[in-house]
Parts: sequence; C-alpha cells; structure tokens
Amino acid sequence: MTEPALDPDSRPGTAPGAAAETAAAPDPVALRERAVGALTAARDRTTLLTSCVADPDLTAQHSPLMSPLVWDLAHIGNQEEQWLLRAVAGQEAIRPEIDGLYDAFEHPRSERPSLPLLPPAEARAYAADVRGRALDVLDGAAFHGTRLTEAGFAFGMIAQHEQQHDETMLITHQLRRGPQALSAPDPDPAPVSAGPPEVLVPGGPFAMGTSAEPWALDNEKPAHVREVPAFHIDTAPVTNAAYLAFIEDGGYDTERWWAPAGWAHVRRHGVHAPLFWHRDGGQWLRRRFGVTEVVPPDEPVLHVSWYEADAWARWAGRRLPTEAEWEKAARFDPATGGSMRYPWGDADPGPAHANLGQRHLRPAPAGSYPEGASPLGVRQLIGDVWEWTASDFLPYPGFRAFPYREYSEVFFGGEYKVLRGGSFAVDPVACRGTFRNWDYPIRRQIFSGFRTARSAAGAA
Repeated sequence: MTEPALDPDSRPGTAPGAAAETAAAPDPVALRERAVGALTAARDRTTLLTSCVADPDLTAQHSPLMSPLVWDLAHIGNQEEQWLLRAVAGQEAIRPEIDGLYDAFEHPRSERPSLPLLPPAEARAYAADVRGRALDVLDGAAFHGTRLTEAGFAFGMIAQHEQQHDETMLITHQLRRGPQALSAPDPDPAPVSAGPPEVLVPGGPFAMGTSAEPWALDNEKPAHVREVPAFHIDTAPVTNAAYLAFIEDGGYDTERWWAPAGWAHVRRHGVHAPLFWHRDGGQWLRRRFGVTEVVPPDEPVLHVSWYEADAWARWAGRRLPTEAEWEKAARFDPATGGSMRYPWGDADPGPAHANLGQRHLRPAPAGSYPEGASPLGVRQLIGDVWEWTASDFLPYPGFRAFPYREYSEVFFGGEYKVLRGGSFAVDPVACRGTFRNWDYPIRRQIFSGFRTARSAAGAA
C-alpha cells in the first residue's frame, strides 16, 4: 500500500485545535481495558512479525516498495513516543535525534535502507521502553479534556497505527524470498449454500461515515446523508476461478476492457496475471508466504490492481461499486433505515463474522461467514480482501483534519482509489464499516481483491 494508506504518520506539532466536543462521560475502566487490550494485541503481533526471521532479514529491503522490517519496528515506537509520551503526557523526548529517521514523509521507502537506522536489538529495546512508559501514561489517563484524549482517542490511534504497520510488515513477508517463516491454520470450507450471486440494494438515502465512533479516523467523518440509486452487488468477492476465465479469454491482451492508463501499464510491465501467479504447464500456481501452491479456485482473487479489477468488471459486463454503494451494502439496514457499524450489526467482530487479524494467512473461500452477512445477504464485506471501489479518495462534506493533515488531507484527489472492508491481515481495531483505505491504482502487493456491481433497471 501507499505510505499514507497504512502509515498514519506525522508529528504532534501539526495537530489543529484541542477543545473536546461535548459528550457523555466515558467509563474510564472500560476505556482503559480496551486500550490496553488493543495496544497489547498490536505489540504481540509486531513481535511475531519481527522475531520469525533472523536479523539480516530484518535489515534487508525485500522490495523497493517496502521498508526494511527494522525500520517499521523503530518507527512504531517513535510514533508512540511522539503521541502518547510527548503530546498526551507532555514528557521530554527520549531520543529526539531519531525523529527524522523515522519520519515517513521525510524519507521514502526506497531510501530507508541507506539511513543510519537502529539495529534490531536497539530497535526492540527502544520500542519496549516506550511501551512501558506509555502504559504508565494510560494507567493515569483521564480520557477527557482535549480531542486527543477524549474517549482514549490517542491510544486507539496508536493501536491502529501499529496494526496498520503490522499489515505493512506482513506484505513485506509476502514479498520476501526464502523459506516459510509464518504459519497459520487454513480457514474452514465455505458453506454448501452461499445464496444468490447478487442482491438488489434499494435506492434512497443512507447515513454514510460516522460522527459517533470514538476511535474513527478523520477521513471517516462526519456522518452525512448520501442518496444512492438502486443497484445490484455481488454477494461475495470475485474468485480466482472467475478471474482465471478472464485470463483464458485473452483479457490481458484485449485493449477494450482496460482504462487507457491501465492498458499502458500492463503493456509496459508485461502484466498477464495477478501478482505472485505463474503458469506451470497446464495449471496456475502462486507463491504465498514462501510456499508455492496451486491457485485455489474458490478463494477471492488477491493481489490485483485497480486497473485489473476494473478490466475484469468491464469484461463481465459489470462495474466496480462506488464507495457510497459499497458502504450502503455494508451498513444499511432496510428494516430500520439506519446505518450499522458492521454488516451484521453493531457488535465488535468475532471469529464467526469475518476473517481478520492474521488468524489465517489467506482469504476464506467465497461465501464464507454467513453470520457476518448484511441484512440483504452480502457476505465477506469485512475481512478477507481489501475491495477496490470505483471512487477517488476525497473528503466528506464537513471534513476536518485531526489530529494532523498528513494522515488524509494531503492525499485527497484523483491520484488514489478507495479500498474498503479490510483483509485477513487487518486487525479488528483498524477495520470498521466506515474505515477508508486508499492506494495508487497500479498497486498489487497489497492484499486487494474486489466485487462488482451493476445499476438497477430504471435507476437514475
């Protein structure tokens, strides 16, 4: 993913405003428990991702698109220090001289291996020192007084930041050459009956975005009404088997399916299949975290760019859903007319709802998780694969950057396309029905797939 998509990075000095909005008094015990749990889960995952390989793999750059793993490790600690120790607690900097080294905007990923980075042991010690102090800050936190501390926002932001970097590091593990370093059980088989291939989402208004989710990030806000004409949407993401039919029909060699920039890109770079796929005789294989395996036909297709998703949709006589259509399919409850936090309701995600949190190292088969379906019967909107939408990354009406412009605002425009729903590599703390991700339309190393839509007959 692009740096902003998974790295909400900046320095506390850019935070606009400080006054808290009027809200009900939070339960400090519950907030503290939630924050401790989120921070601990993130650190456990970071430890797994940085301890499963030897130090040379931590300091190497496995792709110019990604940072060395050791950069991510120290950067996680540096962001936590800047926001929780300095901005929230007002403490003196522990190591101010390294701030510049771990500023994502000062040093692009391709340059980071040449920087005088902290070596692995020192990076681990630094991140651990910061975490110990941050937990002391959390132990005495008031959870009110400023927008940064209201409802524990800063702690939630840092937990999300670390989990987003964990997904970034998992992408690096996928790009890394060498023997398998990670393992996880496979998802369960999909239910025998997955329902119809598409459903109709009724036209009309719905509430998009959120003003109530306490740890929501700025680009998810504010809640606002969108009028969306009726449309049909796939009940599951597009599968490998369905995508393979496009390949075998000459999809990569037929210009009319492609946006002009996409056609130029696949011609220039010789793209002829999803990333990590290759043909061996009469079958297609893929490389997945150091293991070569036959491409499973019933899994959602993974590692495709926006251009590839768009071309497949055109070939199939369909289109990618807009961001508003995707969110309405994921959150709209036709029984009440309201918008829910998740497709299944307001409850936090559980193992029966979605494939999240690196519990598995692959998407579940298409049609899985019936308990996570929307009221209209759309499945796997959360988890499994990030889903490309047709929409550019733009602000909502009334958007206000908080706590810094560099998380979202500087990336608004037509250069990035929006992805929704999360992937198997996303932790629940960083995945909501309102959560927005974005990336360049050429990106394929990310855990990206798609589903398609079509306008309903007579829809405006």
